[in-house]
Amino acid sequence: MNFAKLHEDVCFKRAHGQVIWQPRIQCWIDDKLFADGKLPGKYEGMTKPEIYRELGCSARIYEYNDCFYPVYDDTIRTYFKDEGNIRTNYFETPLGTVTQQLKTTPSSWAKLVTKEWVCSEEDLKIFTYIEERTNWAFSQEVFDRVQAEWGDLGAPTIFMPRVSMQRLYIDLMGVEEAVYATIDYPETVEAYFDALRECHFRLIDVINESPINIINFGDNIHSGTLSPSLFEQYVLPEYKLRCERLHKAGKFICSHFDGDNCGLMEFYRETGLDGIEAITPKPQGDVTLEEVHEHLGDMFLLDGIPAVYFDEEFPEEVLVDCVHKILDLFAPNLVLGISDEISSTGDIERVRLVGKIVDEYNAKIRAEQGIEE
Repeated sequence: MNFAKLHEDVCFKRAHGQVIWQPRIQCWIDDKLFADGKLPGKYEGMTKPEIYRELGCSARIYEYNDCFYPVYDDTIRTYFKDEGNIRTNYFETPLGTVTQQLKTTPSSWAKLVTKEWVCSEEDLKIFTYIEERTNWAFSQEVFDRVQAEWGDLGAPTIFMPRVSMQRLYIDLMGVEEAVYATIDYPETVEAYFDALRECHFRLIDVINESPINIINFGDNIHSGTLSPSLFEQYVLPEYKLRCERLHKAGKFICSHFDGDNCGLMEFYRETGLDGIEAITPKPQGDVTLEEVHEHLGDMFLLDGIPAVYFDEEFPEEVLVDCVHKILDLFAPNLVLGISDEISSTGDIERVRLVGKIVDEYNAKIRAEQGIEE
């Protein structure tokens, strides 16, 4: 099957009612490799694309992110230094130097942030300077390399850098200090958000000229840290502006809401997004599938299956019932996946099980409409 074509056809409503099964399994792969140095059983030695082909499902290929890269002006210097298990990253500018420190951990390849980039108002002013002097470029060479590696397993897809509060929370300051910043020096925060917006508009100009048509806002939004008032004040306006520009170029747009959603569902249809990725229903998240359906309306759901249903703690029947419910509620506006990823303790063969259900569903749709496979 040409999953790349089906992926775009589903998103742009050319699939005649069919849906696509597109689980993310990176966590399972990385944790197994980190713990044991190899993947179990028949998956040993396989590349990621080979694993997806073996499981018979599509991939959400965010490796295309590497096609876009920042270009700083000659007043900005970036570098890093490693000392033991600590890496210090540097941005050196005429206004001063800002640093971030990362520490290796014994449990994964991911590094733990031990010092945030922004610890003061002056640090944030330096990042305003950086955003004002950042342009963007597209690498056709990287695009071709990713496409050659992944082939037709999925359509080219990227996620954009985080907006406003999520940028402060996750990338620069941490949640607590970012909230205090909006109160202690709001004008400096607003100036930074203005510079960030213009920087991302320059990125959108490059995206709109690229062959990548499925765009995600990689914001990791969680209503436990982003209140409705903060979302409405700082995130919602940015989404509307971004979506307006991207839609003019015919892009499909979604955003990653991977935490609690209960306090933010009322805003879904105001965002301008075509869909939302990674909403996690109960028992793992804080919303029901019925509530998600009510608030999404005709928007797309990307993912939807709680990741815990891939663990043996839950019988396969629970997973099967959940898949059928999602199909009943959301198809055809559905890119079915795992909210957020299958864990290292999950049963990878359950990915194949869901694929069989989706294949049977699509075969039924094709038969009803007289569509040749």
